[in-house]
Amino acid sequence: MKRSAWNATLLSLLVQIVIAAETFDAVHAESIEPAIENVSNAYRFTDTCNTFVLRSGDAALLINVGDGLVFEHLTDIGVERVEQVLLTDHHRENCQGLLRDPPVPLNIATSATESEILEAPASFRHWFPTLGDQYTVYGASYARPPAQPIHVTRNLKSGETLTWREFEIKCLGTPGTSPGGMSYVVHHDGKTFAFTGSVIHDGPTMTNWFDSEWDYGFAKGVDILIESVEKLSGEDIDVIFPSQGPVIPNAKEQLAAYQQKLTKFRASYVRGYPVFDKAVELRDPISTPTPVPHINQVTPHLYKLSHQHQGRNFAIIISDNGHGLVLDAGLFPRAVLEEIIVGLREHMGLKEIDAFWISHMHGDHFLLGPALKEFGAEAWTLKSIVDRCEHPRRYDYSALVSAYGDGFDGMKIEKAFEDGETIEWEGYTIHVDWMPGQTEFHCCLWLEIDGKKIAFTGDNLFGSPSDPAQNGHEAVVCRNSAILEEGYVIGSKYLMDLKPDIVMGSHSYVMPDPQAFLERYHEWSLEMVSLFKDLLPERDYEYLFDPYWVSAYPYRVDLSEETEQDVEIIIRNFRSTEQQHRVALVLPEGVVATPVVLEGSVPPESRQKFTVKLRREAVPQSTGVQLIPFDITLDGKRYGQLFDFLVRLPEKP
Repeated sequence: MKRSAWNATLLSLLVQIVIAAETFDAVHAESIEPAIENVSNAYRFTDTCNTFVLRSGDAALLINVGDGLVFEHLTDIGVERVEQVLLTDHHRENCQGLLRDPPVPLNIATSATESEILEAPASFRHWFPTLGDQYTVYGASYARPPAQPIHVTRNLKSGETLTWREFEIKCLGTPGTSPGGMSYVVHHDGKTFAFTGSVIHDGPTMTNWFDSEWDYGFAKGVDILIESVEKLSGEDIDVIFPSQGPVIPNAKEQLAAYQQKLTKFRASYVRGYPVFDKAVELRDPISTPTPVPHINQVTPHLYKLSHQHQGRNFAIIISDNGHGLVLDAGLFPRAVLEEIIVGLREHMGLKEIDAFWISHMHGDHFLLGPALKEFGAEAWTLKSIVDRCEHPRRYDYSALVSAYGDGFDGMKIEKAFEDGETIEWEGYTIHVDWMPGQTEFHCCLWLEIDGKKIAFTGDNLFGSPSDPAQNGHEAVVCRNSAILEEGYVIGSKYLMDLKPDIVMGSHSYVMPDPQAFLERYHEWSLEMVSLFKDLLPERDYEYLFDPYWVSAYPYRVDLSEETEQDVEIIIRNFRSTEQQHRVALVLPEGVVATPVVLEGSVPPESRQKFTVKLRREAVPQSTGVQLIPFDITLDGKRYGQLFDFLVRLPEKP
């Protein structure tokens, strides 16, 4: 291709970027620079990620493409054509530029796993999510695919060598930040380089947390990431070229330190009690059997599921007048619930169930809610939890009730408590307090009963207080809305100060004499903050922990029948200073947003909501469920299309 034709194509591309996509931002690298000193024919360009260019004569191979602005600058280093693109993973900020018409057809290669996500992105976002959906944490996806399919021309295998001109490139499978992540190792100018994507950031630190959280607190992603770091360490690498942040010239030292840091982090991250230990004395050392099938007694007025139902959710307070208050209910058959109620009526004087309390937003704690309502009970919970129970698919959190199947798509809450509110019930003063931890949307119900201060704590902690090796903490899951300083740190301090005599955890845990246990729990929460701050490279680490600092409400917007709907875009500021943002919505064909770009500021340590009107054409060109990514620039830093929400359009006639 002649240089004049090349430049004309680039100009056309730039016009498309500015006018059509509206995601171009002036904050980007102005030119391609040498990737590192004293190394020939290796260059770096930065917009939404580091794009690395290997040059051979007037041809180039690219590792990732970012927002695509690199194509505009290739002639600056004498490149007339791109012959090969290697992608380290499917993450949008590394490849979003491929969805703009590139100047020439591109050969794109990556692993088969990443190809699957790139070529069928809609398969990894669901209108009706389920707990077992691929690449999700109980229904909330940790895949971040492009808005539209990207065709991959070649699938690469770990260990194979790809030859491009004079370069021999070893393909090395390095998952852990992406399910099929791939690094590329090159020997050039007497050095060994590795293009590692998001496996490591200079520091050494993680590129972010939310891409490595693959399960519910069991550290699967972290374990695989550690294996990938070990694999890279075995390649005798001199310099690492990561997808984000500075080039890493002391690769050997940083890989060794990174592996140690991840290993130390993992030890504190995984749950602070033996999750799969079925020993009754460690889960419930004080309750005793009753004549009622399936039920044990904790105190004269408090009952719970018997030991044969470990892991299930149900407790009940029965007053002297025969009124009942149920505390969480789920994960066992309705027939068993009916048998329990019949038995409590026959043997324990139960006359009616007034209410059932829901400790937090997760569906397994009120799956039996509809059945209890048929017995006349009202649903009670904290005000901030209500909408997550009534309209779960408006959110992208883990383990919402709609993901449990059976068509349970939300349930009306009859009484919503304010934080700190009390209610007089059957001679008891019942306190309901916000108590975050495993999730922000969590509360504690406590009362004095039978001479004991008893706290019902939902899923925040489990274990045996008598074991000094345990600190009791449950899973750390960012997709629960679980920033530590707004979660476990607050909730553990609250419980430590409350000084309950008995902690009643969900899932059949009873924890007597818990004070030293609660102190260990709080100490752990502070340790985790320190570990995350050390592990993530931004001063305000929350931007790399939280996948919701730019989010949409509702997360799922239905335009299949209506032609327009308002959506709230929520932008968070974790900083102690005002924050400037530019957030552009990347829309499918046939959908218009007003405004399409949000520009402004958010005050320190706060959230702001911005209303956007989405409107579709009468017969939109796009159909079915579509992703709408947010292209984010924050205080001059270009993050790219980190997060998204969904819109459903009419299917083809």
